[in-house]
Order: sequence, then structure tokens, then C-alpha cells
Amino acid sequence: MAKSSAGITGIVLCGGRGTRMGGVDKGLKELRGRPMVAWVLERFAPQVDEVLINANQNVDVYKQWGHRVIPDVIGGFAGPLAGLHRGLREAAHELVATAPCDSPFLPNDLIARLRAALDEREAELAVAKTGDQPHPVFCLCRKRVLPGLGDFLAGGGRKIDAWYARLNVVEVLFDDQPDAFSNINTEEELRAHESR
Repeated sequence: MAKSSAGITGIVLCGGRGTRMGGVDKGLKELRGRPMVAWVLERFAPQVDEVLINANQNVDVYKQWGHRVIPDVIGGFAGPLAGLHRGLREAAHELVATAPCDSPFLPNDLIARLRAALDEREAELAVAKTGDQPHPVFCLCRKRVLPGLGDFLAGGGRKIDAWYARLNVVEVLFDDQPDAFSNINTEEELRAHESR
């Protein structure tokens, strides 16, 4: 897919503890012979102009994919908002997208559709949604949300939906691709996708 004409920085969120996966780094867990982050990068990278990998462990391993690796500024594995926060600080572009490392089947047209809705509604943040379920770790936002996000995190906020409730948000339906947002959190889910 062709890249958007306006610059977009994409952040692959690999910063979690992987608690439900037995405390391992989910992005490096293999699915069908390749680390999950490799599947994500294959689909996500062509849609953006710059890729940053947010990781708090195994930094040297993640560097092997040829992108800058940025750990959270906020310590203690503070969740995906901490990864977005660091990414917004480091992004070369005014638009910033995120995708998690444990969703290897993300849509090939994710960014194009989020961008169209963001521009049409002049929103601050566009988030993917299937049915009644938003998928807030699949988002596209404007860099100007950074100060408010910093304040939210400094106040102890961690929940994505609580943060973006303060913003001008547009939800973008992907009901034509409901399985694209499947994330793999456990060994059982990994085995199910191996055999699918």
C-alpha cells in the first residue's frame, strides 16, 4: 500500500510485561516460525513514513529490525499510553499511529482509513472499532495531544479510554475485518492461531 502523502510516525507497542503469556516478551514470541513483532511490522511499516518500536526489555533484539527502539520514559511498565507518550516525544511527524505487537493480522488499510476519518472530522484522535468494541491501541492522533497526555500520566492515569474521553475522537468502523484486531495474550491463544 502506498504511504500517506502527509508524514506519519508509527509506533509498535512492545513495552508490556506479557503477564498473561507467563511473563515473556510477547513481541518476540513466535507465531508460525516468526516473532509476532515481525508479522506486525510487515503489515504496519508500509503504511507509515517512520517506525519506532516501543520496548522496555530486549532492546538490542528489537533493534535487529532496523528501526529506532524507544523505552518508556515513565518507569514500571505503565502500559500502552506510556509507549504512546514516548513515541509522541520522539516522532518526526505531526501524525502518530500505534499498533500493538500482539496483533499480527492488523488491517493493511488501517492507517488510510483512520487518516480519512481524522481529517474529515478534524479530530484529535481516530480509533479503530468493530461492532461495539473500540480498539484504542489501534489509533492515529495528532502530536499536539502530547501535553495533555503527559499531564494525564503524571496524575496517575493509565487507562486509554479515560484519556481519550477528554479528546475530540472519531471511531472508525472495521466491521468488514473483525478478525484483524485479534490479539494474542496467552499460550492458548497462540496455539489456536498456530493451527488456524
